[in-house]
This record gives sequence, structure tokens and C-alpha cells, in this order.
Amino acid sequence: MAGQGQAQKTPFPEQTLDSFAAPDYIARMSGFVTSGLPFMKMHGLGNDFVVIDARRGDVALEPSLLRALGDRHRGVGFDQLAVMSDRSGVLELRFYNADGSASAACGNATRCIARHVMDQTGQSDLTLKTERGVLSARDAGNGLTSVNMGSPHTAWDQIPLAQQVDTLALPIAGKPVATGMGNPHCTFFVEDVMAVDLDTFGPQYEHHPLFPHRTNVQIAEITGPDRIRMRVWERGVGITLASGSSSCATAVAAARRGLTGRQVEIALDGGRLDLDWRDDGVWMTGPTAHVFDGTLTPEFLASLS
Repeated sequence: MAGQGQAQKTPFPEQTLDSFAAPDYIARMSGFVTSGLPFMKMHGLGNDFVVIDARRGDVALEPSLLRALGDRHRGVGFDQLAVMSDRSGVLELRFYNADGSASAACGNATRCIARHVMDQTGQSDLTLKTERGVLSARDAGNGLTSVNMGSPHTAWDQIPLAQQVDTLALPIAGKPVATGMGNPHCTFFVEDVMAVDLDTFGPQYEHHPLFPHRTNVQIAEITGPDRIRMRVWERGVGITLASGSSSCATAVAAARRGLTGRQVEIALDGGRLDLDWRDDGVWMTGPTAHVFDGTLTPEFLASLS
């Protein structure tokens, strides 16, 4: 597959919620207060998403709505929220974390949405535009979906880091590896992932000063020549059952360290993903689930205005 579906390797600045709220994209919420706002609930290996289809009309995404919707007790709950649009004639995706912050990449959500659109259209392959770049997706058979998440960034200023250091062995206890997959990642290789208190370990490094935009944190255990057991702390979210971009970053980090080959199976708390770091990018393959469709009620939306 080398040479097919290559993602655009364009470094981008850290995005904020306000930077996505341009007048030509974000409409006022008032229309939804009377009609309600449809959404889909999806997940990839338990990494769960709310997906809003804005291909027929713009959607207001104010911070209060994102945080309220992400509340698992009073809203719907999600690790990330994704918005679909097609302003340029190409399917575009925007991602937000549960704390309302924006994310340029979300691999499992990209796979879920690609599968949804392929099922809708009958296509077996698809092109999607994200802040990460233009990505390719395809039907991998047996209910699995593959997405090319693009080539990794390994240079310190592209990840980005706060200063020039060796990204293969950061000057941090444990000598983790830094990788950029559209968002920053910090991967620790450990003897036993279950022996690490991720609730304490994760936030300690998410906010490490070496990462000016915070970072996703992975703890990874090599369990075979091409097998990795991994757990994830996602920035702006916390512990998640799986993470696509984190899996890509860990596969790249392990290959760069010489711990595995470039094709690996990664076992996460929520299931398994297959990773293949090729010349054209990191291909990620795994299952997806469209759980249910729903509508945010006018009363819920009115309470946020």
C-alpha cells in the first residue's frame, strides 16, 4: 500500500475552541433551542464519541455545550466530540475533548465516522479532511476499518516540545519517547503496565513543562516481538479504554527504539488495534460501533444559553 492515501504533512499551530468558532462555521444556538440537536453515539474499543452531523447546516459549539454534553451524569458523556461538515466538498472533521479543548486528531473517531459514511454511501474507501491533514480510510473487511493517520512527527519543534531535546529519550525519568500524530504524545516503556497508577502518573506528565500544549501519555509493555500492551491517559480527558492516535504514537516509538518491527498489534484496555507504519503514514485497523442516535432536547439546550 506504500504510496497510497498519503496524508498531507503540514505542521499546524495548537488550536483553541475559539479558533474553530469562525462566523462562517458556527451558527448561533438559538435554532436548536426550539428544534433539538441530533447526534450519534459511537465508540472504537470503548473510546467513545458524540458525533454531530453538520453536513446540512452549521452547529453552534459553545464551551458550555461541550462541557455539559461531555458530563457522563448530566449530559451524554464522551471522550471526544466530533463534528462532520462538508464546506469544501470534502468530508471535514473537527474534534473536541471532554473538557471543551480542541484536538487536531482522533484516530478512533475518524475510523468510526469513516465506517458510518462508507455504510451510507456504499463506498469502500474514503478521503477525510482534518487538522492533521487529508486522511484516507478504507474497508478492511470482516467489519474492520483502516485509516491512514499520516506520517509521524519526530522533530522536537513539530511535536512540539518547549526546547530542543532528543525525542527518542526525553530528559524525563523513564526516558520516554515523544511523537507527534497531529497531537503530542509521550510514551513510557515499562515492565508491567498494570503496576503503574495511571490516575496519578498520567496528569503528572500531561502537564509537564516540556510539552507546551500538554500531552497524551502512554505506558507500554512489550509482550512479544510485535505485540504491545498499552494503557492511555488522554489530555483533556483522563484514562480512556483506547486511543487511536496514542496507538499510532506508541507503534512509532517502539519501532524507533528497535523494540518491535513497524507492524504491531496493540492490546488496550478496550480491545485490540493493528498498526502498520508504512512509507505513506501509520495505518490503523480495528472495529467500530455505532451505538445509538439521539437528540439533545430543547430544554437541555435552553438551560445552557
